[in-house]
Amino acid sequence: MARNLIVTLAALLMAAGASAQERRPRIDVESYLIRAEISPRTQSLTATAEVRFTPLEDNVTAPVFELNNALTVSKVVDGRGRDVQFSRNTQDFTVRVNLPESLAKNAPAKLTFTYEGRFTGREESPVYGIKFANIQNDYTYLLYSARWFPINGYTTDRYKAEYAITAPSEYKVIGSGIETTSAGEGGKTTHTFRFSEASFAGSIALVQGEPARVSSQGATSLLYFRGANRPMATPYGDETGKVMAFLTSVYGLPPQRDLTIVETDGDAPNGYSAPGILFLSSKSIGTRPNVRLISNQVARQWWGALVSPETRNHIWISNGLARYSEILYIEHTAGAAALETEIRDTYIEALTVENPPMIQAGRMEDYSPEFWALTASKGAAVVNMLRYVVGEDKFPRVLRTLAEQYAWKSVATSDFQKVAEAVAGQDLRSFFIQWIESSGAPEFKLEYTVFRTQKGFRAMGKISQDLDTFRMPVELKIETEGNPEDKKVEVVGTSSEFSVETFGKPKKVILDPNNRVLRFSNRIRVAVAIRRGEQFTEIGEFGDALKEYQKALEVNRSSSMAHYRIAEVFFLQSNYQSAANEFREALNGDLDPKWIEVWSHISLGKIFDVTGQRERAVNSYQQAVRTKDNTQGAQEEAAKYLKKPYERPKPNY
Repeated sequence: MARNLIVTLAALLMAAGASAQERRPRIDVESYLIRAEISPRTQSLTATAEVRFTPLEDNVTAPVFELNNALTVSKVVDGRGRDVQFSRNTQDFTVRVNLPESLAKNAPAKLTFTYEGRFTGREESPVYGIKFANIQNDYTYLLYSARWFPINGYTTDRYKAEYAITAPSEYKVIGSGIETTSAGEGGKTTHTFRFSEASFAGSIALVQGEPARVSSQGATSLLYFRGANRPMATPYGDETGKVMAFLTSVYGLPPQRDLTIVETDGDAPNGYSAPGILFLSSKSIGTRPNVRLISNQVARQWWGALVSPETRNHIWISNGLARYSEILYIEHTAGAAALETEIRDTYIEALTVENPPMIQAGRMEDYSPEFWALTASKGAAVVNMLRYVVGEDKFPRVLRTLAEQYAWKSVATSDFQKVAEAVAGQDLRSFFIQWIESSGAPEFKLEYTVFRTQKGFRAMGKISQDLDTFRMPVELKIETEGNPEDKKVEVVGTSSEFSVETFGKPKKVILDPNNRVLRFSNRIRVAVAIRRGEQFTEIGEFGDALKEYQKALEVNRSSSMAHYRIAEVFFLQSNYQSAANEFREALNGDLDPKWIEVWSHISLGKIFDVTGQRERAVNSYQQAVRTKDNTQGAQEEAAKYLKKPYERPKPNY
């Protein structure tokens, strides 16, 4: 999934404020009736939102709703038409309504909010650094995550919705549900959308011009791309149809086969999925279809719109299955080798976060790298391991049954477990306890001895690891002088013994040869430390990044990747001598991956150019050319600086 890496002091303060807030009364929002007018010229929104809800506990006197701080509430009216008092908490983007009398459990209630505000793109976002709402002359988008209407139970409380959006007639309004339009006064048109199923309707866009209409694999996509991205509408529509057809074969019928795809802007999430609509940021579209992004967002029509987590603690189900849909589609289009690479990268990302366990994901800051690593990458890793445990024949039935059985409903981890157990005919309690309710991952140690027998040979050994509660089948591959032999060993607790009879003499016993189990090893520890360092580098925390890269070197001193990443940090800090030393160490290391060689030469050339050593710079660029490695356009980069010296960007101060 495209991934936003935002961890800042502001976000931490927001999280601290959220944890310190008073407990919110539990309510269930059943429906919204929203009337809103949007003016692109003034970048403004005026709205009323009628919220029908049911208390889930007795004596509810102060229901709480999330609403964007850019919006000012002028009035709140209860179901009897009385003005009621309310208060704002800008720290956690909430409005607390103080009712004149308490509400009884399960007693239907209604509140109507009147509010207005502006979205110029410069307002404070509910997630620091990510824009969910923007009203401009040539485009507008208001996503559910912007909290542009009062929200309860973010991403978990499903609701029916009717919303009428009035806008200048030259704009087309995009929304979820059945649309009707009516002309109004002053050159305005009202677009009314009715979504009769309980889901998360309410993300809208204002667009101009005619869409590109693309039919592919039985699905028709309407794409509203702008400017330089307009030519990419057809290839994106074609790929969307292919993804939709494949995922339909896996999960069953989608809630809506034909999708509308809208371009947002460069500060919005790379991708965002609403019922029947995909929002793609300008920067994510690129010069070829972003297959990962498309498959992830299309999958959320099932895992988000159709089926959603019961609480934020179960959000690994939607995020993990969306991420795993990327993997399934890449396996479908590129084969088993691509699957192996995807799984390895996903497992590494998952292991960057050891705590909390996934069942406590609600504690994590939305859109943070730790949140995505835990809920999306580890969630996908768990789904992949479940595929191995239940078997290739039953695994697709598990996912399809989950989608069918919980269509238009919320789902908890226990529900997922029950479905998997029913389809697989297995007791999966230990699996879900280990991977969902517990934290950590095993690190296996293998010991074995080979004996000659009357019929051939016997390999006897022991598998050790440090998690006392661990239980899972693990593959063994015995390489012999003849054909290799495979066996599954039930690893239980910290030590499990095995005995395997073979005809040919065993030459080597390999534990988990297909890397199905989420586990540590020296190689994985290096990769995990490097990935953590990369996350810190991307948010400018260079000191923490260097600490992680040093951890990688403590495990493997010859790791070219660790030396290369350290060199990059020094280069960003203009510490050119230290950077040059580390690029040379990278060239003298294991050169894994191979592209490090060409890019280390290019980087050394840049250092020599910056420090006024043009002859040495040219020599480095020539060495880069001689590698003939064109990873990420390396050859073009080297050729460019052979013609003209590299100049470092001017500082922003």
